Amino acid sequence: MIIRTKRELMQHYDKLKAGDCFIGMLGCKDLKHRIFIDLLERGVRFFPSALSQTLHHSKVAQALVFRQWMIPHTLVISRRAELMRAISSYNRCRIGPVVTKEDRLQCGFGVHLWENVEAVYNQASSNCISYPFVLQPYINDYTNVRILMVGDYCEAYARENPDNFRQNLSAGGISKPYSPTKAQLDLCDAVLKRGRFPYAHIDLLVTGEGKNYLSEVALNGGTKGAQIKLKELDAMKKELLEKMPGS
Repeated sequence: MIIRTKRELMQHYDKLKAGDCFIGMLGCKDLKHRIFIDLLERGVRFFPSALSQTLHHSKVAQALVFRQWMIPHTLVISRRAELMRAISSYNRCRIGPVVTKEDRLQCGFGVHLWENVEAVYNQASSNCISYPFVLQPYINDYTNVRILMVGDYCEAYARENPDNFRQNLSAGGISKPYSPTKAQLDLCDAVLKRGRFPYAHIDLLVTGEGKNYLSEVALNGGTKGAQIKLKELDAMKKELLEKMPGS
């Protein structure tokens, strides 16, 4: 059985068994992870994978799974004691300005720049920051590159915003075509494989020294700055997903 909508899922929920498939993004916001666990235990398959859908929504989950490709010293902070340990660790490494990322906010709205990790602790102690969140050293000199990968299609463009360190186009930035290196494409392939992403919008930070780090990855996202139109990209994704159950 192949299920494509939440309505169908609820209608056939008790009958689903090993080999059955759900194609598409699972809604059910408050129940999503419970549904994933239950149906995965019963052998139901998801396209995109349950892992990729979970990672898509959570910067914290991405920092746990993809930390080997992220900026060194990237941490997930889930409680005050961990933040206190981070203060010592960051100070020992002479790390100054830092960035925090709220777990489920998109478009740069949950990204904050701090003078140092002590400033983060002061705000967290006043309950002005919600746990869990991602903590990273701030990199000043970098290029923000978005790479779209769907099947054999690959497009990359750099995003620049001189007035906002987040470099997001929605806040007035500009974009220009970018030719990714083999090392950057290999990094993207490794991330897709680890997170079981069938396709992705991947954001890389390319430092002035030429080092490549994963910023974040998503199944869906804007195409502002890309040559391909969103409608065309979505059609490619849908076609790819429909082929996956039989592959």
